[in-house]
Amino acid sequence: MIQSMTGYGKAITELPDKKITFEIKSLNSKSLDLSTRIAPLYREKEMEIRNEISRSLERGKVDFNLWIEKKETSNNATTINQALVEGYYNQIKTIADNLQIALPADWFQTLLRMPDVLSKTEINELTDEEWKIAQGGIKEAIAHLTDFRKQEGLALEAKFREKIGNIRSLLESVAKYETERITKIKERITEALEKTLSVDFDKNRLEQEIIFYIEKLDINEEKQRLDNHLNYFIHTLEGGSGQGKKLGFIAQEIGREINTMGSKSNHAEMQKIVVQMKDELEQIKEQVLNVM
Repeated sequence: MIQSMTGYGKAITELPDKKITFEIKSLNSKSLDLSTRIAPLYREKEMEIRNEISRSLERGKVDFNLWIEKKETSNNATTINQALVEGYYNQIKTIADNLQIALPADWFQTLLRMPDVLSKTEINELTDEEWKIAQGGIKEAIAHLTDFRKQEGLALEAKFREKIGNIRSLLESVAKYETERITKIKERITEALEKTLSVDFDKNRLEQEIIFYIEKLDINEEKQRLDNHLNYFIHTLEGGSGQGKKLGFIAQEIGREINTMGSKSNHAEMQKIVVQMKDELEQIKEQVLNVM
């Protein structure tokens, strides 16, 4: 099964004092282009996180985010620095006495506004236990992204099969115009000679020249190669993930054969069919860019 490079995955881990969110998004890219935004507590694990993502995702422009939301509990309430409050109180009283100015009317509000009186104790060390839990969250987010990519891959595969089937049907419709095309080419050349040259000409020699000319316009080889490429495209499609670049190369070969058929067709209806084939192929090429 092919996979799309477009995907989204998210996981949330709940701890007693915090909630950790892992989010990963991907778009199409020729190679793995990974960018991360990681909460400071987990910065030391950035390389391990990158390695885990790289092992799971082959291609794509990938954005990984990890952020932490603290839970408000009595255990992490803001601490009032009592020693500092006392120091500020004594300093303010001394300054007021020395300068003979009035003391504050509301001591408590004044002291709480002083620098560093209110401080929040933060634990900035990542424990092994928390990291082990976080690793599970990272893997879960990646798994959700992969599932998303597989679902998108199924939709892409259905679209490719439809478009390849359309090209095959158009290719089969060419046959009914080939005999008509040869007859018209003969008539056009003969009529042009009779109108422009008022002399007799060797009809046997003309027949040989027409046959030689028609052989140059023969598209049987192109039809056969195009049919082979269409079969190979479907075969590659069924080969599993990681086939995006290969499918792109096959699409180029399909386009080459269609273009050659167009240059050789020399027939209005066949030219219309070629244009329709190109339209179907362009839609394939656009979507192949999304295949991993």
